[in-house]
Amino acid sequence: MEKCTTRATTLVEALPYIQKFNNKIIVIKYGGSAMIDEQLKMSVIKDISLMKLVGMKPVVVHGGGNKISEMLMKLGKEPKFFDGLRVTDDETMEIAEMVLSGNVNKGIVQLFEQQGMKAVGISGKDGQSIIAKKKLVDGQDLGWVGQIDKIQPELIMALIEDNFIPVIAPIACDEDNNTYNINADYVASAIASELKAEKLIYLTDVEGVLRDYHDKDSLISKIRLNEIEKYIEEKIS
Repeated sequence: MEKCTTRATTLVEALPYIQKFNNKIIVIKYGGSAMIDEQLKMSVIKDISLMKLVGMKPVVVHGGGNKISEMLMKLGKEPKFFDGLRVTDDETMEIAEMVLSGNVNKGIVQLFEQQGMKAVGISGKDGQSIIAKKKLVDGQDLGWVGQIDKIQPELIMALIEDNFIPVIAPIACDEDNNTYNINADYVASAIASELKAEKLIYLTDVEGVLRDYHDKDSLISKIRLNEIEKYIEEKIS
C-alpha cells in the first residue's frame, strides 16, 4: 500500500511537467559516464523512453569520445587533443565515423528498441541533415574537426512525425563531401535551435558553469538569458 501511495504521489507531482511538455520536442545530448556505466546507461534509456510514452518528442544527440580513444589505442594509435578537441587526421576520422555512426549509434538504437520504442540511428550525413565546415582553433588546423555551417532538419522532422526517436551521431560532410567529426554539444545546441525545441538537456560529466573554476561547490544551477553576456565578460565558465 505504501508503494502504491508513493507512486501515486510521484505521478501527481509529475503531471504538470507532463502537461507542459506534451507534444513538445526535447533534445537530449547523451554523453559522459551515462554512456559507460551500464546501470546508468539503462536508467537514461528508460527515462527517455518514458518521456516518449507520456507524449514528448525526444531527439537524442550522442557523443562517444571514450569509445573512439579506446579503439585508437587498440590499433596502436595515441589519441591527441588540443584545447579539448580531438586532433583528427585521416585515419582518426575513419575510426571516429566507424565508432560513432556504427557501434555507438546502433547500440543506443538497440537499447531503445529493447524498451519497445521505435528509434532510428542517423548521422549528420544522412539526408544532409548537418552541413559542416572546417574548424580552426586559435589558428590551428586540427584536421577533420568540423563546425556547423547549417542544419537541414527535414529528415529529423520526418522521423519525429513518424513516431521515431531520432538518434544522431555528430558526423557530417561539407559541401565538397569531406567528412568531419563535430563536438556533440554543438550539434545538440544547433539542432535544438533549428527544431525550436522546448528544452535542451545535457547529460555530461562536466559539472556545469562554476562561479569559481577551482571550487566545485560554486555551481550556478540556473542562468537567465540576460545574464549570459555578463558571465562571459567576467570569464565565468
